[in-house]
Amino acid sequence: MFDLCGKRAVVVGGTSGIGRSIALGLAQAGADVVAASRSNDSVDAVALEIEKIGRKTLRITTDILSWQSLEELHDRVSSDLGDVDILVNSAGVTKRIPTLECPEEDWNKIMNVNLRGTLYGCQIFGRAMIERGRGKIINIASLSTFVGFHEVAAYGASKAAVGALTKSLAVEWAQTGICVNAIAPGIVPTELNRALLETARGKELLTRTPMGRFGAPEEMVGTAVYLASDASAFVTGQIIAVDGGYLASGVNQ
Repeated sequence: MFDLCGKRAVVVGGTSGIGRSIALGLAQAGADVVAASRSNDSVDAVALEIEKIGRKTLRITTDILSWQSLEELHDRVSSDLGDVDILVNSAGVTKRIPTLECPEEDWNKIMNVNLRGTLYGCQIFGRAMIERGRGKIINIASLSTFVGFHEVAAYGASKAAVGALTKSLAVEWAQTGICVNAIAPGIVPTELNRALLETARGKELLTRTPMGRFGAPEEMVGTAVYLASDASAFVTGQIIAVDGGYLASGVNQ
C-alpha cells in the first residue's frame, strides 16, 4: 500500500530542506521524481541523487510565482515522464520583523511565495489530475498554521491560508479522485529558519516541544510517503503535524 513504483511526483521547492528530503524519500519509495526550484545547480544536484537511487527525473528550473513557468514544468514532466500522480508544494520564505514595521514589499513576497505559489501549483497540476480522476497533492503547512509566533505575522498568515486552501480544495475536489492534504512540520532547522533558532527563540521552542529536540527534514518523509500512497486513499483535507508533540503540549515540566 505504501509502494510508489510506477508513480511520478513533482516536488516544487524540492532542492533544499524539507522539500529535498521529501523528494528523495518519494524516490526511495519507488516514484520517479522531479525536484524543481530556481537554481540550476541545486536542481542538478538533487537530480543526481534521485538517479543514484535508480529513479527517473528531469532537470527543470521553475519560478513558482510565474504561472507560465509552473505550466511548463507540468507539461514537460507529463510529456517526458508521464502523467503526474503526486504534487508536493514545498517552496517557502519567511522573515522576522515587527508587524508595524513590515513593509508592503516583504509582506507581499511572503504571501506570494507561500500562498500564491501553492495555489498556482494546485490549480495547474490539479486540473490535469481531475481530468484523469486521480492524484495526490501535499502542501507544506506549519505550526504557525495553528498557533501564533512572535514577529512573523506575514509567514503565519500565509501558512494559515495554506491550511485553509488545503481544506477547501479537499472538499471541492473530494469526488474527483483527488486527495489534498498538508504536513505541518514541527521545529526543523533548515536554511529558512536556522538563524532564528540560534537565539533565545530556539531555546523556548525546545522547551515547548515535549520530545526536547528539533526535528530533522528526513522525519517528514514517512508522512509524505503515506499521503502520496494508496494507504491514504480515504484521507483528504487533513493537516498532519509532525512536531514532536508541540501542538499537544500544555505544560512540559
